[in-house]
Amino acid sequence: MDNFIVSARKYRPVTFESVVGQQHITNTLKNAIKNNQLAQAFLFCGPRGVGKTTCARILAKTINCENLQPNGEACGVCASCQSFQNGNSFNVHELDAASNNSVDDIRSLIEQVRIPPQAVRYKIYIIDEVHMLSQAAFNAFLKTLEEPPHYAIFILATTEKHKILPTILSRCQIFDFNRIRVDDMAAHLASIAKKENINYEPDGLHIIAQKADGGLRDALSMFDQIVSFSGGNVTYRSVIDNLNILDYDYYFSITDRLLNEDNAQTLLLFDEILARGFDGAHFISGLSEHFRNLLVSKDQATLKLLEVSEGIKAKYLQQSQASTVSFLLSAMNIANQCDLSYKLSKNQRLQVELALLKICNLLSVFNLAITPLTAMPAHEGQLN
Repeated sequence: MDNFIVSARKYRPVTFESVVGQQHITNTLKNAIKNNQLAQAFLFCGPRGVGKTTCARILAKTINCENLQPNGEACGVCASCQSFQNGNSFNVHELDAASNNSVDDIRSLIEQVRIPPQAVRYKIYIIDEVHMLSQAAFNAFLKTLEEPPHYAIFILATTEKHKILPTILSRCQIFDFNRIRVDDMAAHLASIAKKENINYEPDGLHIIAQKADGGLRDALSMFDQIVSFSGGNVTYRSVIDNLNILDYDYYFSITDRLLNEDNAQTLLLFDEILARGFDGAHFISGLSEHFRNLLVSKDQATLKLLEVSEGIKAKYLQQSQASTVSFLLSAMNIANQCDLSYKLSKNQRLQVELALLKICNLLSVFNLAITPLTAMPAHEGQLN
């Protein structure tokens, strides 16, 4: 039986073109290679799982490619590309600064820098999690980074740019990686599902992408988990059951009850949510997000801010027509206040129930505020 390879490794990009959601960076790097305008030190920074180390490896491979393609990609078949892909290249060195962060580790690296590359143009050093280096290690590294040999290129990667010395930052060409958009992640997951002959529902993949919060590696880990859980059938239901996510339908149902001012059914539905094991804080923050989504659905210009699948988007558009902007703003404010005070409360369930009852009676309050003005007889509004 073959060993299972997780999707994050099996489908790790090997060309700039296959990197997801970082076109602004990959295009710049390709142009720099084609025009022979390479900096001697790069700093890749951004959240976890967005492609920093992957891009560093692709850059290292492409720089030394002996048969560079017209589009700026490595050929993948020359001796340099083959040795890199097989993991036995003498010209690319990776250092994990999380576990090799002492001044001795950096001195050892500096000693290696003095040895020129073999059979290729550049020697590349990739230092991952560079912010973990000690103060002494940074200081030891500083002079080499400022005046490296002409054949040495350093690629530093970090999730915490603010921890790196300004003197190091000033010597690097800095690339800020974005969180990957939900639509891009869902499309990537769909392409993997097709390659693996896995059945899927677009709504399910969108939920995975949303839960990953911009990190593609997290999305791929969840995807593998759900494929195992569902036996290769990634449906919307299997995703929310496995990841313990509160179903969109609950939020749509409870909003319908709030708009209908049905106090009893609102409390009963909240009790059902608690009975399913969901936390009150998780519910109220999700409800705030739901009201926000309804608000952005009311205007065609802000509809692009809705990061959900087409099926869920249609539901939001329908429900947004039944709610007013003033109701949604007031409901968001009440839910947000409940979210802030939830952890400090001794009776947390009551906090959420009170917020729901306030929202449930908003329309009545609005009507009471308007009625005295419209119902007042003309002569009562006149002064003698």
